[in-house]
Amino acid sequence: VQFEQGDITCAYGALLAGCTFFGGYPITPATETAEIMSELLPRIGGVYIQMEDEIASISSMIGASWAGAKVMTATSGPGFSLMMENIGYACMTETPCVIVNVQRSGPSTGQPTMAAQGDMLQARWGTHGDHEIIAYSPNSVQETLDLTIHCFNMAEKYRVPVMLMLDADVGHMRERIVIPDEVEIINRTSVTIEKMEYHPFRTGFTHKGSLVPEFAPFGSGYRTYVTGLTHDEQGSPVTDDAEVHSRMVRRIVEKITRAVDDITMYETRYTNDCDSVVISYGITSRSALTAVEMAREKGIKVGYFRMISSWPFPEKEITELGETVKKIYVPEMNLGQMVHPIREYSCVQTIPISKIGGEVHTPIEILNHLK
Repeated sequence: VQFEQGDITCAYGALLAGCTFFGGYPITPATETAEIMSELLPRIGGVYIQMEDEIASISSMIGASWAGAKVMTATSGPGFSLMMENIGYACMTETPCVIVNVQRSGPSTGQPTMAAQGDMLQARWGTHGDHEIIAYSPNSVQETLDLTIHCFNMAEKYRVPVMLMLDADVGHMRERIVIPDEVEIINRTSVTIEKMEYHPFRTGFTHKGSLVPEFAPFGSGYRTYVTGLTHDEQGSPVTDDAEVHSRMVRRIVEKITRAVDDITMYETRYTNDCDSVVISYGITSRSALTAVEMAREKGIKVGYFRMISSWPFPEKEITELGETVKKIYVPEMNLGQMVHPIREYSCVQTIPISKIGGEVHTPIEILNHLK
């Protein structure tokens, strides 16, 4: 048991999950994660490298993953924007990696020391083309530790970039945490077949029906060709064949969409008897819960739904909520982002409660909207 900051706890979670490589570039308010990784990784035989910018940071991380390492980087808004092209490359090449985004106010340089939740749609749609992504939003320092470990497990299990979407308040908050004695560790599926039979993007060698290919890192003796171009199961570029493109891209999408029940995480309270519900995530969810409890004391039948995972979007759960309530309130530290998919899938009146400028909603501010 100890008292720790969110950014530092994120580094602890990475180490507990088996991370051995960090490629990064310092940026407020995520720098503390890089600093502690630079201190601790060399002690366990890992590698910390500070690159010249965020483009190089994510590039080094992808390369290290293909060399067999569990990898992570940490950044904030402007750096996250610079990483978008290579996030698409990691999706296309099915590279397991963890990207921590400690969100700050924007756009552009914005308010470097102030918190926001303005990167939520960028996490899903920032890179181009058809792809899926996994993203989680912790609302406490303890959950930052726990979800960092979970992010590594999901990255390894599904061979996909996984994002931990903190905000500056959770990243810089200090709270009591408990570091577990044991953690569940998932590793990418290694290759168990003859070298001549191996195709790096063919599935079902060991687990019939699996949509996630086995992983042979560089240097393991298997022939591996890795390109962001449309490629066949061998990895060879095939850019002018619609059938090949459709087959490969649909698989990298479906390996996530078919696993939503395994990936999706959420918390509910008071949703059995509510006429309306507050849906929130990250730091805002703490004020939202207090506001809901205050409202119920006044006799207002309002429920609470916290999205721990935001991507893939919890379509089923939000649709079911929309069938039972008349209104949904969405407090966010932006001018309306997650309110859009919530409105799309709930099909009921969905009311944004937006706040920008770097300050968290107070419970009273949320309560004043609940009727």
